[in-house]
Amino acid sequence: MSTKTSIEWTEQTWNPTVGCSKISPGCAHCYAEVMARRLKAMRVKGYENGFKLTLLPHRLDEPLKRSKPTVYFVNSMSDIFHDEIPDTYIRKVFDVIRQAPQHTFQVLTKRAERMAKFFKNYEPPRNAWLGVTVEDKKHGLPRLDLLRQVPAFVRFVSVEPLLEDLGGINLKHIHWVIVGGESGPMSRPMKQEWVLNVKRQCEQQDVAFFFKQWGGWGADGQKRAKKQNGRLLQGRTWDAVPVGHLYCSATFESA
Repeated sequence: MSTKTSIEWTEQTWNPTVGCSKISPGCAHCYAEVMARRLKAMRVKGYENGFKLTLLPHRLDEPLKRSKPTVYFVNSMSDIFHDEIPDTYIRKVFDVIRQAPQHTFQVLTKRAERMAKFFKNYEPPRNAWLGVTVEDKKHGLPRLDLLRQVPAFVRFVSVEPLLEDLGGINLKHIHWVIVGGESGPMSRPMKQEWVLNVKRQCEQQDVAFFFKQWGGWGADGQKRAKKQNGRLLQGRTWDAVPVGHLYCSATFESA
């Protein structure tokens, strides 16, 4: 079902599939896996299989029932480009997106190679923002080149969890970068200099920068609750989103 979310850079989540499998270090402490197990224990419909990949076709038409323009994060509990999801089903998801031009849909994947291959034979809807996760140099940065192959109206990058300094980053044809630290009891630390390196390169390359959170480790290197660490960077919040595409600054409203 479509639900409101506390994720700072979106409004609602829409999960036409749930469940996933780990493919890189960014997956090690997956929040969706923990949540899926909890929802299964609570006997929430759709999570009978826990975090095992499950298609939920009865959820496909949910965005079509909402007339108010809304920003949806697609598959917050899965990855739409997972190897076990058929191309035919992925097409159905994007066909729904095309049928709901009043909404904006944010699609994020770690499986950038399959996404690039899929869109060689299918034109993405204009209201679909397509993105990849970048957690480190080895696994994350190569996804940027694959993302650039996709003819999306907006290409974005979720640098979360940021696990190391990324060094130099080519952000050509990327419109938005979100940075965040890992949360949860097993969270790995994120250093302020790593964040500032990404921020500086966004400014140099004219890319919107959004700082989501410190997560389980604060700017001072101390571990504490995520809410205590907050999301201030250099004394302020950074909420930019792509200018000229939807908003000039983050004005997401859950309703």
